[in-house]
Amino acid sequence: MAAPLRRKHETLPLTDGALRLVVVADTHSEPHPRAAELIAEARPHRILHAGDIGDLSVIDELAKIAPTSVVRGNIDAHASELPDLLTLDLADGDATLLTLLLMHIAVNGPKLRADAARHARAEGARLVICGHSHVPFIGRDRDLSVFNPGSIGPRRFHLPIVFGVLELARGRMSMKHIDCETGKQWLP
Repeated sequence: MAAPLRRKHETLPLTDGALRLVVVADTHSEPHPRAAELIAEARPHRILHAGDIGDLSVIDELAKIAPTSVVRGNIDAHASELPDLLTLDLADGDATLLTLLLMHIAVNGPKLRADAARHARAEGARLVICGHSHVPFIGRDRDLSVFNPGSIGPRRFHLPIVFGVLELARGRMSMKHIDCETGKQWLP
């Protein structure tokens, strides 16, 4: 029988009606040499790490840029204190504008896995953020949005080395990927 999932819940307040999150995943102890510089340039209010951290000093380095929230990935068995699922309420005052679920493994190709969709719906999340595949992705699966930031760790196959930026401002949400090699927005 699998161990029960560790869960955590946080509320992230908007600042002057806006919130900018940088989302990273799959650092595998070796973030790209330009990742910290480019993440700092994005001026995030918070950094989210969607697992496969590797050496936990990666989190300490990211936290020098902005407060950092993390979930454990499948290579992070050594980090048993980290949650497997993190629910984040993005709030403006007392009003929750968006609830998102951060987890490591959530998709099978472009579709949400049944367990990920079940966890998201149980938490009232409308957006699932995940890692694991190293494939940058923005999409929808039925009633849930999905955002995979890709990987800022060592290159896998011919995939780009990218991170995500999620911004909530004036009641609208935008998501994009930034290429660590060029410093520009990455598009498929």
